[in-house]
Amino acid sequence: MTSVRGYFPPKTATGSSSLIPSPPWRYSGDLLTVEYRTDPARVRELLPEPLELADEDPGAVALIWADWQSCSASGEELLDPVRAQYKEAFAVVRCSYRGQTYSRCVYIWVDKDFAIARGLHQGYPKKLGSIHQTRPHPYGPAPSIEAGARFGATLAAADRRLAQAVVTLREPSETNGFVNGHPMAHHRWLPSIEKGKGLALDELVESGAASFEAGQAWRGEAELELFEAPTEELARLEIHEPIAAYYRQVGVVWDGGRLLESGTSGAE
Repeated sequence: MTSVRGYFPPKTATGSSSLIPSPPWRYSGDLLTVEYRTDPARVRELLPEPLELADEDPGAVALIWADWQSCSASGEELLDPVRAQYKEAFAVVRCSYRGQTYSRCVYIWVDKDFAIARGLHQGYPKKLGSIHQTRPHPYGPAPSIEAGARFGATLAAADRRLAQAVVTLREPSETNGFVNGHPMAHHRWLPSIEKGKGLALDELVESGAASFEAGQAWRGEAELELFEAPTEELARLEIHEPIAAYYRQVGVVWDGGRLLESGTSGAE
């Protein structure tokens, strides 16, 4: 009997071609976060059953840019940077499930295929995009992480600009914001191969960091713009009121989640 290996397709005799390795997955990254308030009804329309709006500040949104280096447990990808480095931008809201507050990623764009594959496994709705953000550096014209430093960020997909921001840091902060500060509540969906049979996979899952470390967070304000596009709906989370902007360097390990329930989302 032929045996094939690999955590994710393509599965082969050796498993070396698998698009992603098995967890744990380790990340080092620079996060640029812009928080604002939108109409809670626009958040509610993105929450399938059994999720509800968060009890407090239900219209709060975090739009986050991240410049990552990531690797498997061996760390071998760090010495082959094309397999380790990627960027992403994602929109996070908060929701409630059985009385507990969760964060939920409702839109996300990445620039590498392996990041999309990890998202499929974790329940992140990842799509391909073009993501850029200013990198800090202690020398030359790049900004240092200090009061008055300014960082730019852009997001585009399918040749359309979707968002852009300029963040100005003002002071150290005890937090990196509050919207993305809870365990994640995501759905894992896969349509049945048989037409009209609905979903073959319909799971509500919880996940979060197995371990986390971070540098000093900085708080400031942002100039944020969202743009309409024919195949994207980020602009529906329109900006009603700015909250704050943040910059932080983090280290994270992800090592799986847990099933909350299945077959109840009502998704089509």
